[in-house]
Amino acid sequence: MKTTTTPAEGFRRRPLTALAKAEYLQFRRNKTLVGMGIFLPVGISLTIYFVATRDQAPTTATAATTLEVIALVTVLFVQYYSVLSMVTTRRGEGVLRRLRTGEAADWQIQTAPAVPGALITLASTVVVAAVIYGTGTPAPVNLVAIALAVVGGIVLFALLALATSAVTKNAEAAQITSLPVNAVAMLGLGSIRNVLPDSFAELASRTPFAAISDLMYLGASGKPAVGATPDMAPLDFAGTFGQLGRPFATLVAWVVLAFFLTHQSFRWDDRG
Repeated sequence: MKTTTTPAEGFRRRPLTALAKAEYLQFRRNKTLVGMGIFLPVGISLTIYFVATRDQAPTTATAATTLEVIALVTVLFVQYYSVLSMVTTRRGEGVLRRLRTGEAADWQIQTAPAVPGALITLASTVVVAAVIYGTGTPAPVNLVAIALAVVGGIVLFALLALATSAVTKNAEAAQITSLPVNAVAMLGLGSIRNVLPDSFAELASRTPFAAISDLMYLGASGKPAVGATPDMAPLDFAGTFGQLGRPFATLVAWVVLAFFLTHQSFRWDDRG
């Protein structure tokens, strides 16, 4: 006897795939997002890398700085801004409300806009890493830490985009409502925290991107993003795991907070 698959059993994965494909096609048609997503992150990161290594051999510190830059630019201008813009536009057009009447679950509708940015973020990071380590830079100390930074950044800033969409009226307003997240993320850069007074640097180390920066530096160079000196001995693979606890816990805490904010405030319709 032939077994049939009930709709409840069969549709759970298909809606997300279909929605993600649709979002990818819409993303590809937006020349601004495509330019910001592909050329801006890779171009800025590799420019910084080649300028830094023009008169000296590549080092793990240079690699860490370059990977930090690609992470910042991709999670902000690819993942965060694209999700915020697309979700706000879909809500204004009534698309989100109509999708909820179909087979897709709420989480699938919310996840789909993040897929194009996530794929581009991963691809851009791989391209930049290939150039860095293909031109003589010493191998990274801990790839696990780098992977946690990239994947955690994608998840966190996608959730922050969904949360920000609640206070964003339209795609044009996203340029304004995204500024606080952008500013706070910039504070997390290791280069900025290194020049801040200790009390401010400690506060900045608790911001969302600081956790990503710390993980990236530990993974690429075996040294912390803040306070490292040229003569400081790098940690080995096992040693870095002892230092991953705080940035990883900070990243998880921000993911939980962003998820809670999204759950509480996400708007499916502009009315009301």
